[in-house]
Amino acid sequence: MFVFRAAVVGAGTMGGEIAQAIASADVPVVLRDVDSAPLEQGLATARRATERQLRGLVKRERMTEAQAATELEAIIGRIRATTGYEGFGDVDLAIEAVPERMDVKHEVFAELDAATPGHAILASNTSGLSISELAAGTTRPDRVVGMHFFLPASVMRLVEVVEGEATSEETVQAVVGFAQQLRKQPIRCLDQAGFVVNRILAAGLGELWRAQAEEGLSFEHVDETVREAKAAPMGPFELSDWIGLDTLLHLAEHLREFYGERFHISAELSERVAAGDLGRKSGRGFYEHGG
Repeated sequence: MFVFRAAVVGAGTMGGEIAQAIASADVPVVLRDVDSAPLEQGLATARRATERQLRGLVKRERMTEAQAATELEAIIGRIRATTGYEGFGDVDLAIEAVPERMDVKHEVFAELDAATPGHAILASNTSGLSISELAAGTTRPDRVVGMHFFLPASVMRLVEVVEGEATSEETVQAVVGFAQQLRKQPIRCLDQAGFVVNRILAAGLGELWRAQAEEGLSFEHVDETVREAKAAPMGPFELSDWIGLDTLLHLAEHLREFYGERFHISAELSERVAAGDLGRKSGRGFYEHGG
């Protein structure tokens, strides 16, 4: 199965980035959210990501400024924004990128099940929730799969393709092929808490959070040390702000429920989430984010 048209539900940072990745691969995409404000933000995210990519091409003299300007409008022009489900009847694949709450995702999947054609694949960008549970609430569990991108999705090549208990091999192969169509590197995962990457990420972050608290280190010092050691391009607290502190807290709680106390939950992370400091998306997390 080839994906000729796609859809993304949820126009947050991740949704806008996913829509951009799809549109830059010459695939028309419908981007949906509940009202115009998040849609405008999602389109702005997609435009910034495209501009960043095209600036790189111009700098490497692979296209001219004029060609970049034309390509920018062509890519953004492939993204159709909507607050309803107009256009979903023509898509071959729909990806939900809504908050990491099972009740919210169940609601979206029920709507997608009704709005998309019977052959369409329904994919979740969840970072660790059960694909099998999501699939059970639809009339097409064999066509439900995880398609987990990583921020920024316009840049990061890795995509986890997660097989639920009922996911067909045909569905998995179609999504693997679509990820490659987007110039991504797919890896197949079984439907277990945290999948592959977030089990590794949460374990590593948890130990850094634990060390920071026990040794009284500043989070700026930890981030700087990680960067200077070239262990990662971004320190753990910078990364937390990018991902979203609420998302990370939910992930840590989810993994601890399944795997026990070896997954540490930072008290400071919990306090910041309770205070509404969620990272870049709220303007403040471990760092201040203006604008």
